[in-house]
Amino acid sequence: MADDDGVVFPADLEGRRSTAAVGRAVVADALRPVDPPGARAAEQETNWRGGYLVHFRRLVEAGLADPAAARTLAAAGLASLHDRMRVAADGEERPLASLDAEPAGRTLGTREVRGTAEPERELSLPFRGARLRGDDLARRLDAWVTAGALEPSAAEAVRAVAAHPEWLAVPDRTIVVLGAGAEMGPLTALLRWGARVAAVDLPRAPLWRRVLETADRGAGTLVVPAGRDDGDPAEAAGADLVREVPAVAEWIAALPGSLVLGNYVYADGADNVRVSTAVDALTLRLQREHPDLALAFLATPTDVFAVPREAVEHSVRAYAGRSTPAKLLVRPLRTVTAGRLLQRGYVPGAEPGVNDSLVAQQGPNYALAKRLQRWRATTARAAGTTVSMNVAPPTRTRSVLKNRALAAAYAGAHRFGVEVFEPATSNVLMAALLVHDLQTGGGPRHEHPWQDEAHAAVHGGLWRTAYAPRSALGLAALLGLGAARG
Repeated sequence: MADDDGVVFPADLEGRRSTAAVGRAVVADALRPVDPPGARAAEQETNWRGGYLVHFRRLVEAGLADPAAARTLAAAGLASLHDRMRVAADGEERPLASLDAEPAGRTLGTREVRGTAEPERELSLPFRGARLRGDDLARRLDAWVTAGALEPSAAEAVRAVAAHPEWLAVPDRTIVVLGAGAEMGPLTALLRWGARVAAVDLPRAPLWRRVLETADRGAGTLVVPAGRDDGDPAEAAGADLVREVPAVAEWIAALPGSLVLGNYVYADGADNVRVSTAVDALTLRLQREHPDLALAFLATPTDVFAVPREAVEHSVRAYAGRSTPAKLLVRPLRTVTAGRLLQRGYVPGAEPGVNDSLVAQQGPNYALAKRLQRWRATTARAAGTTVSMNVAPPTRTRSVLKNRALAAAYAGAHRFGVEVFEPATSNVLMAALLVHDLQTGGGPRHEHPWQDEAHAAVHGGLWRTAYAPRSALGLAALLGLGAARG
């Protein structure tokens, strides 16, 4: 993705676009209304690439004492990002807000594919080569709850969907899947269930051939934006969100039915912030035309979250119940690493606890892109919007496995009570939670935003393991190195 047009980071006087400068400033602006010392600390961070972790943790901690503070922080972060990011075209830059009313550069047509299969009438979950349904599914959910791989509220939500299979097709809604080719997106599951899906992704023919074939094998209806009405649909489909917010906004606004805007976009490095910012600008534009627009996101498990007392207690029990060899191993390891390895997960009795599962290798741009989505979910809920945002489990996606350190850590994670899911399992599980949220008005409303984020989380055990996740990451990577190479 070229960096010279579309949604871009601002250029300094010498024409350089510093992602670190923007990230540092946005975090400081978000903290400033509720935590001025934290804002100053972020502003004075000289090594943003290496030092961002503590500041992203502070973004959660600063809002814990007061729900209003958490919402103020989220709104301030969003405002800062929108104020700082720019739109570039023809060698000129303008404010991001110009996308609010900018006319489309082209009019997108629509291609439609109707699936040839019968809709699935029962929720089934792919798991280790089988499909779990009925009692088998219920037992697997119970096993995950017992192991601490997900919060009990997530299991309850999936059970509710299993008990109401008529929900699966999401009647009377059009679900817009931004990032249609994403491994973690719900597109395949929704089409199997008979839903109406509008897919948006980059104009890349191989990607669209896969998506269109998926739609043909499914039972739902897929609509895609297209630049022309003739020829190979895969060659004509797609739009670039970074550069074409107005065109995509006009295309989505004309779709029938009650709309759900699902954000599943991903890109590497700085481009992740660019496309996430573009999606947020698109969201604001669509909300003006469709006040009932529902929003959907997947939160990454490798972030900082406040977690409920029950998760803290589970972790404390796991720490106390370690085997004798494990206890004997901890002391020398902590001694030689100055206490950095295998730290206790939480202070006993913490309520809420703070789970810091940020992974340094993923970088500050990834953290900012995902935090932007959480901030939008928080502010949208406060405004009465139906929001589905659930923490997705650690998953062996291509983007994870190409990071050698993270792939090795995932391969060794089971030794620390963390389950890494296969994409097929994650996709259906998270799609079921999306369906549940849409059918229940976004699920229960809580007093504090952290409680909304923690509800129905599928964290794979990161919240309930005995150790602070990052303090076990290096050892997990070492133990999983051979498996990851295999």
